[in-house]
Formats: sequence, C-alpha cells, structure tokens
Amino acid sequence: MLTRRLILGRAAALPGLSASLAAGFTAGLTLGMPGRASAAGSFDAFLDGVRADARRAGVSPGTLNRAFAGLRPNDRVLELDRRQPESAMSWEQYRDRIVSQTRIDNGRRAVAESRSLLEAIGTRYRVSPRVVVAIWGMETNYGTNTGGFGVVEALATLAWEGRRASYFRSELLAALRVLEGGHVRPERMRGSWAGAMGQPQFMPSNFERLAVDFDGDGRRDIWDSRADALASIANYLARHGWREGEPWGFEVLPPSGFILDGADTETRRPAREWARFGFRNLNGGPLPASELEMTVVVPNRSGGQVFLGAHNLRAIRRYNPPVNYGLAVGLLSDQVA
Repeated sequence: MLTRRLILGRAAALPGLSASLAAGFTAGLTLGMPGRASAAGSFDAFLDGVRADARRAGVSPGTLNRAFAGLRPNDRVLELDRRQPESAMSWEQYRDRIVSQTRIDNGRRAVAESRSLLEAIGTRYRVSPRVVVAIWGMETNYGTNTGGFGVVEALATLAWEGRRASYFRSELLAALRVLEGGHVRPERMRGSWAGAMGQPQFMPSNFERLAVDFDGDGRRDIWDSRADALASIANYLARHGWREGEPWGFEVLPPSGFILDGADTETRRPAREWARFGFRNLNGGPLPASELEMTVVVPNRSGGQVFLGAHNLRAIRRYNPPVNYGLAVGLLSDQVA
C-alpha cells in the first residue's frame, strides 16, 4: 500500500512536474483515484483522534455522532484551499466592485429595516451601527450569502489534509463545542469552505469568544437571528478597541511631490500636523485642526488614492487584516449612513 509520503515523493519526482502540479496529482490519488480507500481509512483514523479530543473537552457522544454522521473529505474544499489565487485586482477595481451602488442601496435598506435594533446595539456596545452594517454587507451581502459548506465537513477536511492542519483541527474542536452548546443544529451549521460561519462569518473560535445572544432566546444564533449576528459584529469591534465617536478616517489630497511607493504609513501624527505638511481635504480646503492621531494609508495596487486612517480603521482591520478591506468597509459605512 502506498503511503501518502511515498505518493508525494513519487509525484514530485516525475520529470517536469512542478510543485503545485505535484500537489494536484497527489490530491487526485488521495481523493479521486484508486488510492481513495486508503485515504478513507486514514480519514476515519483522524476522526477517531478528534472524537477522543472532543470527548475530553466535554463534547457528548450524541453530539459527535450527529456531527460526524456520514462525514467524508470534501474534494471541493481541498481544491479551493490549494488554488487560492493571488488577487490581481487594482484597488480601484476592488473598491468599485465592493462599494457598488447595489451594495450601498441594499445597505441603506437594511439600515432602514433594522434602525431600532441597530440603535440598541450601538448603545450597548458603543460602536458605530453603520460600520457594523458595512461589515455585514462585506462579509455576506447583508446575510444573503453565508456559504453553502457544512462547517464540520469543511474543517475536518482541512484539518486532515490541509495546509494548516493544526489550526483547522483547533477550529474543528471549537465547532464541536458550539454544537454541544446547542446554539445551532449540525445541518444548519453552514458557512464558507474555510469554516467561517453565519452572517458575520465568524470562525468557531471567534464564535466562542465573541458571539452574543442579543435577542435573549438562550442561543447565540449568528445564522438566523439578525439581532445576534449584528450584535456579535459590534461586540467583535468593541473587544478590539473601537473608540466611540471617532471616525475611521477619510480620503485626502496629498501634498505636491508625495510618492505612493515607500510612503510612511506607520508614523502617527495629529490631523493638524498632517495639515501642516500639506495634506488637504478633497475640496482643497484644510484638514480639521484636530489632535486625533492618524496615519497615511495607501491602498494596495492604488492608482493614486490616499487616506488618513484613525485608530478605528485598525479596529476594522482586526476583523479582516487587508488594508483594502478596511478601507472598503470605511467607505461603505459612509455611504450606508
């Protein structure tokens, strides 16, 4: 019987076969070709180990039986994990795709429909409701696209055969603890191919730490309760340092001679100092004579747009780190208000 290590070695040794093609060749042998029976045995052994760890963490046999019933590796999950392309979109392409008029209109409609709820969430967590709505819109198009993968299936697949097996095994155990807590049924625990769940797209470990039961029904339901989903986003931002009443930032006109490449994006200065250096607002007027500390923010692959970002932009980027994501959330929040 060929072991996975031997298969990988033989695949990589084939003349002219690149490392990425070798990985694909191995995936085919492991998941879609004659080696499948061996792989299935390996997966069953893997699940046995997860069962033992989960039992030690307090997950009941009944929960495990329901979560693992008929569970097999998902070929599509591995394909998506291995073929993640590096985005070649410019900032302008990304901005126009994400902060589209349709998304803005849908966000305004969502704000109107949930105004009292958003006000209550803003009061409790001292977080801007419009930023909560913008993240909701970015992550799942206001709850309309939460992902079609079974979370346990996706995480088990990645924990067994993925690039970051240890991380995904930890998330799988967290997902099982969420099921044990009765917050969601196994068949409803659906999300992205990487295991991000529900309307806020929380990983299971973030669910454990940061999801909230805002509607008071005893469950933290980020799948079907808009109140729980939006309050959980607000709680995430609050726990990551959101400062009430401060802006996330704004676009500026840089001074003559400003060079995008190599711009200092680390130094924090009061807004009044950036004004002294020649940064202006978009109508050409002076910046506010404010003591609010800000940094220059240049989008990745930007054609020229420049921003000044405040502390709250960093809080947004704790939700999802890419600078273009944070800027898009900020711009969308300005439009849905």
